[in-house]
Amino acid sequence: MGTRHKGPIEEINALNAFIKLQRAAESVSTRVHGVLPEIITITQFGVLESLYHLGPLCQGELAEKLLRSGGNLTLVVDNLEKAGLVVRERDPADRRFVVVKLTEKGTTFITALFPKVVERVNQEMGILSSTELLDFSRLCKKIGLKR
Repeated sequence: MGTRHKGPIEEINALNAFIKLQRAAESVSTRVHGVLPEIITITQFGVLESLYHLGPLCQGELAEKLLRSGGNLTLVVDNLEKAGLVVRERDPADRRFVVVKLTEKGTTFITALFPKVVERVNQEMGILSSTELLDFSRLCKKIGLKR
């Protein structure tokens, strides 16, 4: 179902595209999140995945990468720390910065989980050809970078 807005065609087209983008993202996200264990949220997964691939990061860097507020990320990291998946350490060079690192348990956890997520994402995006995926990625980046 598209918009019921009665305006210029440009507005109607923009709204309809936005609605389709939102619905597709929610639909795919729901199916991809289905492979996550109930004990972990998508934001927690994002933190673990970032640390797994990028190494230790300051909480501010994590928040920026995951498009989350600092306060939200503090709670997410608190919960990961309680689960024994990450630790926080003060940056010895600048004690104002808190660096988040994977624990051995966290590394084991994300190492086992990540391939399952990749497989599900590949299944979901497999409906598109390689050319369509490249075009789609380019268009999403163009929209995301618009200022």
